[in-house]
Amino acid sequence: MELLRANPFMALFLSLAFGYLLGKIKFGKFQLGGIAGTLIAAVIIGQIGLKVDEGVKSIFFALFIYAVGYSGGPQFFSSINRSTIKFVFAAIMMTVTGLLTVLLFAQQFDLGVGLAAGLAAGGLTQSAIIGTAGSAIDLLGLSQNAINSLKVDIAVGYSVTYIFGSLGPILFVTAILPMLYKWDIRKEAKALAHKLGGGGLELNEGEYLPLSRIVSRVYRVAEDAPVVGHNRNFLEDLHDDMIRAESVMRNGTAVELDDTFSFQPNDLVMVTGLRTTLQKCSPSIGPEYEDEDDLFTLVEESRKIFVTNKAFHGRTLEEVHHRGEGEHYGIYYTALTRMGHAMPLLPKTEVHVGDEITLNGSKKDLDKVEKAIGYKSPSVHATEFMTFGLGMVVGYLIGLISFHVGSAEVTLGSGLGCLVAGLGFGFLRMKHPHFGGVDSGAVSFLQSFGLAVFVGVVGLNAGAEALTTIQKHGVTLLLLGVGVTMIPQFVTFLFNYYVLKIKNPIIALGVVTGSRSANPAFSALLDKTQNATPVAAFTVTYAIANIMLTLWGPVIVTILH
Repeated sequence: MELLRANPFMALFLSLAFGYLLGKIKFGKFQLGGIAGTLIAAVIIGQIGLKVDEGVKSIFFALFIYAVGYSGGPQFFSSINRSTIKFVFAAIMMTVTGLLTVLLFAQQFDLGVGLAAGLAAGGLTQSAIIGTAGSAIDLLGLSQNAINSLKVDIAVGYSVTYIFGSLGPILFVTAILPMLYKWDIRKEAKALAHKLGGGGLELNEGEYLPLSRIVSRVYRVAEDAPVVGHNRNFLEDLHDDMIRAESVMRNGTAVELDDTFSFQPNDLVMVTGLRTTLQKCSPSIGPEYEDEDDLFTLVEESRKIFVTNKAFHGRTLEEVHHRGEGEHYGIYYTALTRMGHAMPLLPKTEVHVGDEITLNGSKKDLDKVEKAIGYKSPSVHATEFMTFGLGMVVGYLIGLISFHVGSAEVTLGSGLGCLVAGLGFGFLRMKHPHFGGVDSGAVSFLQSFGLAVFVGVVGLNAGAEALTTIQKHGVTLLLLGVGVTMIPQFVTFLFNYYVLKIKNPIIALGVVTGSRSANPAFSALLDKTQNATPVAAFTVTYAIANIMLTLWGPVIVTILH
């Protein structure tokens, strides 16, 4: 015990270790998670009586919240447009209803600033509220003892309400709503995939087809083949641009595929394209050439391209592939990700600004397409620390801004300032590819580790006071947490379904999980659908909700104080 008291950072890392171990324990489909586990472990260890420097907590929360803004900036701004306006309204409805529920309960049950903020953080499962509310409390001009007491209340409110805050949305989207509306989630997901142009084999996460989706084959042009006398655009048009004539050998010599080229009998043609399409090529070209001689040498590239051109926002993968401009580019999409989530790779899936699309083809063709769509995704090993440092400075400067609300002076604080700076710098990076970026792995690490260290310090410093508060308010907080978790979901779903007319079951459920920023519920929903059809609705609403819920910390403190 004395060793830990003398070395509080050892206690901090011990809290992280045991917290993440606790967070891995599963109860059916429910898993506590590392952040909540760390807070609980830290509160337990903190009973020995120790204090960690508050500066450590502040700096790690600033890093966490900047990373949240930086990674969410592109999707946050691209989400606000005409095609997704329903989803934006749905996310706003959910977050505002959650805020109003917390404020109502705080007033009716005399919870106080700290417990109300903790209730919001746990009941709405937005851990960042702990930090933004704590930063706002620091600016109230209270005594240090009063500030510490309110921060203990935040930790208690969060720890008591978080478990049902995570479990409630899981029950709501996988059991309650399907039971009330008699939805078969798997059947509805398959129907939506079919509507988006699916119909092939659907894979679960981690599964893949051992046969390549994009392949190359060689054909010998028959005497009476339809392509004889025509150029390669004619061949590609016959197969809806799902193939590409890459190279032609005539009498053992390579032929230039320029504007004067036309296919002749006995030409050997190397064709690249979708495996399913190439199986249908023989009638238009001729028999497949199966000689083992290495007549062709073809180098293809797989390139990840970050979508920045607004002209492609809302266009389907099918439209992106055809481009509608009469140009023939031998490219094929092999993956589409949005905010780290794999999107369904179906013809009618929409592409959004901020998405990362993986394309296969020749370097020449990819260079042309890249200029039209956006820019090549930056190296995952590159971080421009000058830009990163500047972003943090801007965040702290924004945090110094203050204004008056009635007779009260409100200061934004470093947490909110770094969030705004992160949003801005993330958006600038999307618009200007040469603007210094942060390694995507580093951003992910800052988000998870920064928040874990922050809540670890909160738990350790709460110490014995936390148990006293739990004994006094535990049952009340638990029941209020159930209300904060469930009421906004019911109200918002009814609003979405009957007012916004979001009727498709899978989209409706994806909107609910995203608007609640409920990752565990989203994972449970994916497990039920067994495909990626809910991802689009989730990511749009998640981007809005993740930012708005974070802002509720200082709003709650300002209103209740």
